[in-house]
Amino acid sequence: MDAYDGDPGAPAGPGGRTKSPPVPGQRHETAGPGKPEGTAGRSRPEGTAGQEGPGTAGPERQHGIAGAEATDAEPGPEMPSGAAAGSGCTGRQPVPATGLAALSPRCRAVAAVAAVAVAVVACVHLGMVFLSVAPANTVSKRHADAVDAWVYPEFEQNWKLFAPNPLQQNITVQVRAQVRTEAGDTLTTGWYDLSAQDGRDISGNLLPSHTQQNELRRAVDFYAGTHDAGNRPAGLRGELSEEYLRRIAVLRLERVHAAAPREDLTRIQIRIRSTEVKPPPWSEEKASTAPVDRLLPWWTVPAGEAGGGVR
Repeated sequence: MDAYDGDPGAPAGPGGRTKSPPVPGQRHETAGPGKPEGTAGRSRPEGTAGQEGPGTAGPERQHGIAGAEATDAEPGPEMPSGAAAGSGCTGRQPVPATGLAALSPRCRAVAAVAAVAVAVVACVHLGMVFLSVAPANTVSKRHADAVDAWVYPEFEQNWKLFAPNPLQQNITVQVRAQVRTEAGDTLTTGWYDLSAQDGRDISGNLLPSHTQQNELRRAVDFYAGTHDAGNRPAGLRGELSEEYLRRIAVLRLERVHAAAPREDLTRIQIRIRSTEVKPPPWSEEKASTAPVDRLLPWWTVPAGEAGGGVR
């Protein structure tokens, strides 16, 4: 039997451990009061056995035991798994900034100024549109020129669909032209139905354009609202509506090649034909379905428009 083998019949020590006989030249300690059980049975090298008195531990020994007791008694706060696997820092890792906080102060200032500018423009636009469609009042009358310059013609509003008396007419716009031939003669073309052209473009088209649906109609409404029954314009807006309607008609005539390659459009005339919608059979309303024509005067086409200068 080996000197390090314990006696099988020897009584077990605390914790079920078997006490082994002392080995010559090796010092053994037992767990006493104030010492953790895990320190019992630890041996000290022979060279250090005489440096300590019986039953006393050196400074290093006491420091190690006290550190073990403190570790077992007061466990520290758990570190996050990311921090434990990282560089070993005990503090929390800083969260990177996102959104506007990630921008520099100069960029944030520019973004704030841009947001304020957009908000101001949006508020001004809503106010101008409101004054243009609202009933006449002191503010709209005092600032009528500024409101008209802002709204017309791009942002003009048309509320006939929701009015108490919706539009109950079919309106067609037709145009004819005088053409100067290469020989110097002047010829007058027949009537071109511009509304029928838009109808053919819209028919069967799942996504018709805004110009196909509204350009011609809005131009006619603009003209009718700025001219009297004798086709006399009411101020600057009336003259602007004439120019707008004339340009649309010239462009449409060029698409259908009303003038030959060596011929020039010199003048055009527009005819607006209105026909009342026939009332339903159950209605007692009486309306004439005879067409009513409004013939506009001849307008001279400038050389730039006649040559395709307006697009």
